[in-house]
Amino acid sequence: MTYPSLLKATANKTNILAENQATPSFDELEIQSRWFSGYFSRDHLSNHGQKISIISPGEWNHGAGPDFINATIEVDGERHHGPIELDLDSRNWERHGHNQSTAFNDLILHIVINDTGPTFFTRTSDHRDIPRIILSPAEVSTALGRPRLTQALARPGRCFRPLADMAIADITSLLRESVKYRAQLKAARFKGCVELHGFSQALWEALADALGYSANRHPMRLLAQRLPIKKLLQHNPEDLDAIIFGTAGFLSPNLHKTAPDDSREWLEVLWTRWWKHRPSYEFSTPRTPAWSTQATRPGNHPQRRLAALAAAARQWPSLSKSARQNPPFENFSKSLATLSEPFWNHHHTLLSARTERPIKLIGKARLEEFLINTLYPLHSETWAEFQKIRAGAPNQKVKRSCERLFGSLASAKPYLRFAWQQQALLQVYQDFCLEDLSNCTNCSFPEQLAQWKSIDD
Repeated sequence: MTYPSLLKATANKTNILAENQATPSFDELEIQSRWFSGYFSRDHLSNHGQKISIISPGEWNHGAGPDFINATIEVDGERHHGPIELDLDSRNWERHGHNQSTAFNDLILHIVINDTGPTFFTRTSDHRDIPRIILSPAEVSTALGRPRLTQALARPGRCFRPLADMAIADITSLLRESVKYRAQLKAARFKGCVELHGFSQALWEALADALGYSANRHPMRLLAQRLPIKKLLQHNPEDLDAIIFGTAGFLSPNLHKTAPDDSREWLEVLWTRWWKHRPSYEFSTPRTPAWSTQATRPGNHPQRRLAALAAAARQWPSLSKSARQNPPFENFSKSLATLSEPFWNHHHTLLSARTERPIKLIGKARLEEFLINTLYPLHSETWAEFQKIRAGAPNQKVKRSCERLFGSLASAKPYLRFAWQQQALLQVYQDFCLEDLSNCTNCSFPEQLAQWKSIDD
C-alpha cells in the first residue's frame, strides 16, 4: 500500500460524511491570491459551454474596478486580453453595481464560487455578455489547503491503538511516504506558480509566505504578488523599503513625529521616498492587507518580516540564482542568514526603541522552514539531506496530532526528532483527523493501518 492508495481507500467513507454540509465561508481576497498563484486549474468550461484557458492571470488592480487587469485567456481557442473579476457569489455582479459601471466594460472573464439560486448573467453596461466560470467549494478548499475541520478534539483517536501495535519500521515507512506525498503537493503548487509567473516570482512569493509566519502568511504573499519582484528591481535599491512598507499600509506623513529621537530622520526620509511612488503602488482601503499584530512576539512583527523581505529584494538576482543551484542550497542559505540593514539590525518595529544587541533579520528556524516547504520539495534527490534536519520544539498542531494518533506526546516522542517526521505527522493529521466529521466513529483509517507494511519487508 502506498500513501495515495491509503487516501483512496478511506476517501469513499469520509466523502459520504460531507453530504448535506453547509457551504464553507471563504475570504474573497485569499481566494484571489491563490488564483493569482496558480493554485487552480487553468482549463475550465464557461456557463455557456465555452472552453476557457487561463494564459496569464494579469496584475492586481490598485484602485476601483476589476480585481485583475492585463490578464490573458483563450475562449474556444481565441485569445482575449483584459480585466478579470472574482466574486464569491454570481449575484454580486449586480449587487455591487458592476453591470452599470463602465469600469467593467472591458472585462473578459467573471469567476465565481457560488452560482446557486436564480440565473444571473454577467452583462456589462453596454449589454455585452461575459463568460463566467465556477470554482467549486471543494476546489477552493483544496487550493487554500483547508480541511473540513479546523482541529480535531484534543483526545486520542481510535488509530492510536493500531499504531501502538505496529512495528517501528512500519510506522517509519508510513511517515516517510506521508512526508513525500506532502512534498509532492508543495512542489506541484510551486510549479503551478512558476508556469504562470516564472521561477523568480514564485520564489519571491514563497519567501514572503514563509516570512509571514502563521498569522501573516496571507498578507505577506498578497504583498509579494502586488509587488512583483521584476517590477521592484526596476527601482533604485534605496527606494525598496519605502515601496514595500508604503504598499503594506504602514507609512503615514506624521509617523516620524511619534518615533524615538534616533529614528525620526530615517522615518522622514522613508516617507519622502514613498511619496513619489505612492500613486503607482498604494491600494484602496478594501484591498489593503489585513495585518495581525496581536499576541505577536517583537521578532515576528509583520514590519520586521517586511524589513527582511526588503533586504532580500536588494540581493534578489544573486538569491534567485543560488536557489536554482544544486542542493543543499548552501549559498542561498548563507545569503539569507546574513541579510542585514542598519536600522533593522537594532529595531523590532518602525516605532520601537533601539536595542543594544543586534537582531538577525532571518533566524535559523525561519530559514529551515522555508527550505523544508519550498526548495527541498522541488528536489526529490535531496531526501538524504532533508531527513538530517533536526526538528524544533513541536508546535500546537504537532502536539495535537501526536495526541490524536499516538495517544500522547510522550508516546510519539520517537517520531519527533527530525523535521521530516513532524511534517509527516501534520500531513496524516490533516488527511484523516481533519477530514473526518464523525469524531472517529466512521473513519476507516485505523482499520487500513493493519494493511500497511514497510516497503523493506
